Amino acid sequence: MNKKSLALLVFLALGAYLIYSNFFRSALQAMPVYAPNKIAEPAKNPVKKEIAAPPPLKAQKEAPTAEIILTADGVLSWTNKEREKAGLPDLAPNQKLTASALAKVRDMFKNQYFAHESPAGKGAGDLAEAEGYDFILIGENLALGNFEGDKALVDAWMASPGHRANILGSRYKEIGIAVGRGIFEGRETWLAVQHFGFPVSACSKPDENLKIGIESFETRINNLGIQASALKTELESEKPQNRNEYEAYNAKVEEYNTLAQQMNSLIDQVKSIIPVYNQQVKTFDQCVGVE
Repeated sequence: MNKKSLALLVFLALGAYLIYSNFFRSALQAMPVYAPNKIAEPAKNPVKKEIAAPPPLKAQKEAPTAEIILTADGVLSWTNKEREKAGLPDLAPNQKLTASALAKVRDMFKNQYFAHESPAGKGAGDLAEAEGYDFILIGENLALGNFEGDKALVDAWMASPGHRANILGSRYKEIGIAVGRGIFEGRETWLAVQHFGFPVSACSKPDENLKIGIESFETRINNLGIQASALKTELESEKPQNRNEYEAYNAKVEEYNTLAQQMNSLIDQVKSIIPVYNQQVKTFDQCVGVE
């Protein structure tokens, strides 16, 4: 073999070595995984329940008992007229609140007390809940005495700041009214009860399906993340030295990058859902008065 042929062989061998080295010693790069910048927020629970109960009102001027006729319909009509004058919408009669107001009238006559809390420790909220009324805010107006009529009763409540605040409460949506005549402290007289309500149903709850979807995405992302993390740990500990080792290493890198691509795709999808759900949570919390 002459010198030219030998030199050519050496040159080719060196070239092959360099190509081999560059190809098989070039490890693939692992793809970064991007985390979402927001997470789903839970609706605050439980809902804060409020009770507005001004001191009970006794009639200052009374008419003869025989001439008195109080009606729930009349009290409702005059109540809504006062709201109309104030630019507020009418309160809608609610069967459950009517039942709780009637229970209050009967209990006060039976146990001879005139107060928002019964001797058994039950208040307006307890009575409403006993009737299955799920509320955020309950207001209770109480009156005792022989008022000259429905208008006189509502006028007396309107002259009292606390009772007026209930009648003109802008958050209230519904009302239950009960009036009754009976013996109280040895004399025949009237008791009247108004139960004002702002129900939980008045606030739009966050879409449960959105929450379930977000949780499903997060579970899938977490599961992929566990697999990717395990692969990354292996990759960081390996130092391939030959062709076979580099091939095995790069196969793991490709597997890791596939997981990373899947995770990033899921993250992009959930990032578009989370702000929608979080806004629903915020709107609900503001509606129920929870900040």
